Amino acid sequence: MLTFLAAAVTIWGSAHAATAQSVDHPVVVELYTSQGCSSCPPADAFLGQLAMRSDVIPLALHVDYWDYIGWKDQFASPKYTKRQHSYAQEAGRRTVYTPQMIVQGQEHVVGNHPKNVNALISQHGEKPAEVDLNLTRSGNQVTISAEALGQDRSRLMVQLVRYTPEEMVDIRSGENAGRSIEYHNIVTSWERVGDWDMRKPLSLKAKAAGDDPIVVILQERGPGRIVAAARLR
Repeated sequence: MLTFLAAAVTIWGSAHAATAQSVDHPVVVELYTSQGCSSCPPADAFLGQLAMRSDVIPLALHVDYWDYIGWKDQFASPKYTKRQHSYAQEAGRRTVYTPQMIVQGQEHVVGNHPKNVNALISQHGEKPAEVDLNLTRSGNQVTISAEALGQDRSRLMVQLVRYTPEEMVDIRSGENAGRSIEYHNIVTSWERVGDWDMRKPLSLKAKAAGDDPIVVILQERGPGRIVAAARLR
């Protein structure tokens, strides 16, 4: 059962100070990772550091294409593999890899290069907010409200993401055999719950059963640029 009836988080406009903007419109960082990838644990640990920040929404999407080498990743989904391939296709790339981080739906960077990732987070965090996005949760339902702050009238996907904050896994075979690895912000579902063309305010209700945190991402089709995101823990 939920321990509260309702909670809200708001993404405010560009009138706020620059230091507040990075918190008011958090930057989405997607990590494509696998328990069967020996290069991934440093990126998984780095994502755990990002999970402690309020200006970032870090999300771990476990892919399934390394399962064949000796260890099946229980968090992996072909849906996340497909999403990573879609990003590659949009960028004109033929291959995908782990660990890969995609920042705000735009920049592709090696996931175990914290300096590069942090620079991109700062770059996006300093930009003014484009959307006033508000989430309110009541019981098993979330209400999504949004309004454009500028002249952009792009058509956006409204996506609802759920994740498990952390889980320790003992890996018994494959490239990481014998290791106990803590994973963070493990995506358990990623659903498109609607569309928004930004010409008029958005008001949308979606099912959100359970206690896991809720993330709403407004993103250009492709998948492309992430315009706004908000989270309810």
